[in-house]
Amino acid sequence: MATPGSGFWSFGSEDGSGDPENPGTARAWCQVAQKFTGGIGNKLCALLYGDSEKPAESGGSQPARATSRKATCACNQKPCSCPKADVNYAFLHATDLLPACDGERPTLAFLQDVMGILLQYVVKSFDRSTKVIDFHYPNELLQEYNWELADQPQNLEEILMHCQTTLKYAIKTGHPRYFNQLSTGLDMVGLAADWLTSTANTNMFTYEIAPVFVLLEYVTLKKMREIIGWPGGSGDGIFSPGGAISNMYAMLIARFKMFPEVKEKGMAAVPRLIAFTSEHSHFSLKKGAAALGIGTDSVILIKCDERGKMIPSDLERRILEAKQKGFVPFLVSATAGTTVYGAFDPLLAVADICKKYKIWMHVDAAWGGGLLMSRKHKWKLSGVERANSVTWNPHKMMGVPLQCSALLVREEGLMQSCNQMHASYLFQQDKHYDLSYDTGDKALQCGRHVDVFKLWLMWRAKGTTGFEAHIDKCLELAEYLYNIIKNREGYEMVFDGKVAPVIKARMMEYGTTMVSYQPLGDKVNFFRMVISNPAATHQDIDFLIEEIERLGQDL
Repeated sequence: MATPGSGFWSFGSEDGSGDPENPGTARAWCQVAQKFTGGIGNKLCALLYGDSEKPAESGGSQPARATSRKATCACNQKPCSCPKADVNYAFLHATDLLPACDGERPTLAFLQDVMGILLQYVVKSFDRSTKVIDFHYPNELLQEYNWELADQPQNLEEILMHCQTTLKYAIKTGHPRYFNQLSTGLDMVGLAADWLTSTANTNMFTYEIAPVFVLLEYVTLKKMREIIGWPGGSGDGIFSPGGAISNMYAMLIARFKMFPEVKEKGMAAVPRLIAFTSEHSHFSLKKGAAALGIGTDSVILIKCDERGKMIPSDLERRILEAKQKGFVPFLVSATAGTTVYGAFDPLLAVADICKKYKIWMHVDAAWGGGLLMSRKHKWKLSGVERANSVTWNPHKMMGVPLQCSALLVREEGLMQSCNQMHASYLFQQDKHYDLSYDTGDKALQCGRHVDVFKLWLMWRAKGTTGFEAHIDKCLELAEYLYNIIKNREGYEMVFDGKVAPVIKARMMEYGTTMVSYQPLGDKVNFFRMVISNPAATHQDIDFLIEEIERLGQDL
């Protein structure tokens, strides 16, 4: 059973009609989407060709197959000089799009049709009458379509068909009945931000080439540190490709803090280092130890209680054992929201032990960090302000589109000292602006994606109170699910080990909903329910329970 208020519940074992929260049929919404994309095309054309030559507003619909497109105009001149000839994708290739000469019109038409495909997919993602997944086995998809890469280019008609096909078989992770992963949902403002950053296509290593994005990362990380509880938001941080990399950053910085000579001389210059984390912690701690040359055997797993929380007395016992063997404890990673149980380690007790033995305290709050946004639930992370570093993934509980993971560090300048290499071709010291905003030298990466804009724009759109409402709703749904199944006939908190995989397979083949399963320790396979999608409702929880019963009634 998961920890109460963790955002999901672990348990053992369609109608949906008349749902008042169903946004309506995809067809009606797609008509709106098509008109919207036409409006984009008209505005873009007006920018390129001037108001006197802009195409007329179109109320037409998107063709079922993207074969050709005709440009129209509102020009009264006869003969008309507007670029209104057919755009026939069957005879056009990528080389006909910008920056090709005369590539503006086909580019606008092509991108408008791509937008139409995307918007139709977005609308379908929220339509409960559509499948979460159109499941096919790998060999079926490989045989049904030709996915191989060729020497010769395909035309734009085929390229648009590839876009449609890819989305046809994509999992609708924004669907209200998708509960499979810790990252679910599809936020419209976050999606818009992702489109914008892809269009800007810049790199986060210097203020020189990403001025606004670098500043937004600065203010957002500072705000997150304030929420953690570090005075004035002091410290440092960076957005990384995911929680596993953020955790590895923490191990890297903790090692450097204790033994700065390791940066130049390597592991041969330092004693045997030992890290500690709970037996329910994320596998990324061992993966990070392997990548950093510390070794997986140097990660000691601490026992957990029946609720999945680290036992502080066992942590202290194992620290003393390591010291007696001549090893050097350098990091304790506590977890705030374990992957399977959703458990929160006792951070205050862990902080006391780390202070006593002068060990770096890291909190992996990749999943549970979002609870800091809720006045009702942030108590579950009491003591996080005493950590030296914190991993926090807004792309999980907070619903920010993938990827968006932050590593926050309490000591300012430590990350820079640990990772900087003074590349003179990139981080010149004679630039005409404040060099502290050139953040690339404190990152492991050189090229770094703009992940902050999604979070920043959503924060501006929702406010902290909006994130709080989102978190509170997810936790309320988790409590609702628990109350339904705790006394329901035919359910146990952990069910027969063969049942969950069979039901999951049937679930995917029907495509009606998705929920994950796994074993843990001596417990057989059980369903792991994840609730982080703001589109989910009580009716979707009811549907899931009924669907599990329907699919497993003969087992």
